[in-house]
Amino acid sequence: MFTGIVAAVGRIVTISPLAENYGLRLRIDAGPLDLSDVALGDSIAINGACMTVVAKDASHFDIDVSRESLLRTVGLSEPGPVNLEKALTLSQVLGGHLVSGHVDGHGHVAKFEAVGESWHLAIDAPLDLARFFAYKGSVTVQGVSLTVNRVEDLEQACRIHINLIPHTLQQTTLATLGVGSAVNLEVDLIARYCERLLQFKPTIEPIPGSLASEP
Repeated sequence: MFTGIVAAVGRIVTISPLAENYGLRLRIDAGPLDLSDVALGDSIAINGACMTVVAKDASHFDIDVSRESLLRTVGLSEPGPVNLEKALTLSQVLGGHLVSGHVDGHGHVAKFEAVGESWHLAIDAPLDLARFFAYKGSVTVQGVSLTVNRVEDLEQACRIHINLIPHTLQQTTLATLGVGSAVNLEVDLIARYCERLLQFKPTIEPIPGSLASEP
């Protein structure tokens, strides 16, 4: 689990194909991210995608990205800056919201412009994710926990509007976005479970005394 509070901006420095076209191995310069407490097998979110550390030294770490992950994410197939966050521990302050690191879809930047000292970011999300967005709800964009300020249900997309403060732009890669940029999106975890509860229709009678049989 993660919080969506980016700890550092790193950089993908090398990309190597894995055997039998399985995917890619990425070497990442961790930048200011402290790797001293990171062990092989630990999870690090990269642009919002949870990945496993397979090799490391004092300042770099390697991950293997499968073809499936490459199909479901953006920004992991070429060198460049990436948002980094180590997995959440029980002693950490939960400054953002609960984030699983499982990308639900791609969005595209529809608007990115200065408004006073802040920035207005509008993202067109796929229609099949529209039911998960709500006013003042949470969304993860490129691994960054953000608050939705407005939702527009358009014919071809669901447009979510977000306000970015200067600090967020300084501490993440979001400042590099422009109109048309693709971004990784993860919907709110609670909204995901609410959707499942609302759509579930049991096909068999619950066992007496079980949780499912309680009113």
